[in-house]
Amino acid sequence: MSGRRVPPGRAGRLRLRLRLDTALRGADVLERKLLFLLERERAMRQAEEDAARLWASRLHEAETWLLRGMLLSGEQALAQAPAAGRATAEITYTTTMGVRHPAGVTCAPAARSPDDLPPRNTALARAETVYRDVVRAAADYAAAHEALRLVAAEIRRTRQRVRALRHHWIPRLSEELAAAEQSLEQTEHEESVRRRWASAPTEPTGAATSHT
Repeated sequence: MSGRRVPPGRAGRLRLRLRLDTALRGADVLERKLLFLLERERAMRQAEEDAARLWASRLHEAETWLLRGMLLSGEQALAQAPAAGRATAEITYTTTMGVRHPAGVTCAPAARSPDDLPPRNTALARAETVYRDVVRAAADYAAAHEALRLVAAEIRRTRQRVRALRHHWIPRLSEELAAAEQSLEQTEHEESVRRRWASAPTEPTGAATSHT
């Protein structure tokens, strides 16, 4: 059954038709939503890949400068470096087809205190600058990754709902509607036959008397 008791007769047939029409419209709407989300997912996946490459590139550059600085001043140069502060990140959100997800991020890496000693050489100074870029790139990647994850999850849910409608509810409602129409047609046919019988002229009950 469709989950709710359907009254017999024309009222039941009408209710099934309404349910079927609603299910068909719902499936169409969900399929359009799915196509839009798939297009957005492709763009988001590309953005995530670009962010990941930029993050890796910045990190490689920073590590290269750090290695150069350590070769120039030794590992003790890092031990003498001031303790790093905390970076801050502010995420902005948007909504795509009902899915709230990150749209971007503003990141402020930890700033150097005026009282801190400068890096021991230019390579370490460059490494410090590039590591700030690493933090920004990492924040951009995290926002892109989360946006993609949320949209991909909505795509999976939408696909499940479309499959449930196309492969379960719509066929079931169609079968119930066909059965209801067949039953109603049979009932109307039987009523028509009874009406014809009721309106047919009756034969006389007594036989005619013959006279000689």
